Parts: sequence; structure tokens; C-alpha cells
Amino acid sequence: MTASNSPLIDVATLRKRLGDPTLRVIDARFDLSDAEAGRRAHAQSRIPGAVYAHLDDDFSDHSRPASEGRHPLPSAERFAATLARWRITPSTPVVVYDGGSGAMAAARAWWLLRWMGHEHVLVLDGGWAAWTAAAAPVDTTPIAAGEIPHHVLPVAPGRGHPTSPWRPGSAPLASVDDVANLASHRVLVDARAPERFRGEVEPLDPKAGHIPGARNRPFAMNLADGRFKPADALRQEWAALLPSGSTPIFSCGSGVTACHNALALVHAGFPMPMLFAPSWSGWVSDPSRPVATGD
Repeated sequence: MTASNSPLIDVATLRKRLGDPTLRVIDARFDLSDAEAGRRAHAQSRIPGAVYAHLDDDFSDHSRPASEGRHPLPSAERFAATLARWRITPSTPVVVYDGGSGAMAAARAWWLLRWMGHEHVLVLDGGWAAWTAAAAPVDTTPIAAGEIPHHVLPVAPGRGHPTSPWRPGSAPLASVDDVANLASHRVLVDARAPERFRGEVEPLDPKAGHIPGARNRPFAMNLADGRFKPADALRQEWAALLPSGSTPIFSCGSGVTACHNALALVHAGFPMPMLFAPSWSGWVSDPSRPVATGD
């Protein structure tokens, strides 16, 4: 069992809650190497009652400029329209899951809902892998591809979906200036794998390396056997990285796995950190910005 104030929920607890008619379950499975793999998987089998959410279509807005990164955040109006489509209000209890770790893209969904002011969203610890390993109920009713929404309907300029009663901005965002001129009390933490952080490899973005001044905390360090480490263990690890009284700013490649670090930090009992949503991909969209390599 996870702590009552944790942003995580375990399989046993979710199984007990499946009969709650107010509960909304979101299937956020996604594969960077095959953008439609999660949608196909959902069409074949899913947690009963789950709706499908796509990282590119629902949790990003690719009409925004390159300076916003490879997975630009959707506007509050656009995401409010998405939540309305799923019949989610600020009081709707929500559980999000992905294939396993939470990094693709359950943590992103959790962060976006928190950013909108939602206080009743949890991530399934261990995701779909833990659910099926526990032989929990699965809905295998086939879903035709056309029955799963492929995109959010466009929002007309000046006539966006009303954000009320949402409170966008409830989770803090960092600007380019914040990370370019790190104040003494701010700590920039990069969630990418060590070899990408050091600039040894870069499979996705035009430049390799990291933002000067950043520290590396790969999101995989939050996990043990595919699930989040206990809160006490994470609290000790994060306290060793973040000086007392510091303000953490989290980044990654495109603002997705940085949300996994944010989820782990909140699970450990810390306040919500700032998110630099454009992350590395947004930083290097301007070739004049400095790049650091090595540890």
C-alpha cells in the first residue's frame, strides 16, 4: 500500500475502486519508437472503463514552435477541452497508467492535471505490467480504431474552451531565463540517461549535452523492479541531491520524463518542483545557447 498522501496508487487499491461510477481511468501507454503502439494496445485490452490518451495528441500541442520542445505543453484551453471530452471535472477522481514505469506517459498526465488545479489524480504504480502480473480484471472487448479519438478538436482563435472551473498554473513552470541564469537557490535536474546528459550519444535532438549548471538524476533511479521506491528511500536520495531550502527545476529531453522525477519528488514528501517544459529539445532550438558536456 502507498501512503494516503502519495500521488501513487497500487493495484490492490485500484481493484477495489473499479466499481466507483465517479472514477475515471486513463490509459496513457505510449512508445516513442512507435507512436501508435499504445493506441493499438488499448484497442486490444485495457483496465475496465479506461479511456485512451495519446502523448502527442492529448498531452502535447505540436502546432507550437520548436522553442517549446519536442512535446510542447497544450494550452490550458486546449487541455480543458480534452478533459471535457473525457468528462473529467476538478472533483472527478482520476487514475492514470501507462505500460509500466509511469514515464510514458502517466507522469505527464498527472503533472498536466495538477497544473490545471486537479487534486484527485493518482498514477498506478507499476502500470499495466503490474496490473496484468496481478491477474487483475482486463477488458478485452475489441475496439475499432475509429472509436478511439485520434486528436483533440481544434480550438478556434479567440473562442477557446473555457478553463473555468480549472485553475491553470497550479503547478509551477520555469522559463528559459530561469534556467539560463540559475539563481543560487535553484537546482536544475535533468532526468535523461547519463550517456545523453554527458553528451556521449543523442538519438533524438540536434545537439548532444546538457544545459550548463544542470545535475543528472535519471528517472529510472526512482524505480526498483518497475515500481517506485518507497517514499522514505526516495526522500533520502532526493535530499542528498537538493540542498535544504533550494528550489528544484526539472527538465529532460522534451518535458515528459521530467514529470516522472516530479512525481517521485512529491511521492517522497517534497513540494511540487518547477518544470522546464521545453527541456533540452527546446534549449537547443536556439543554436546560440551554450551546451555543456561531461558530468
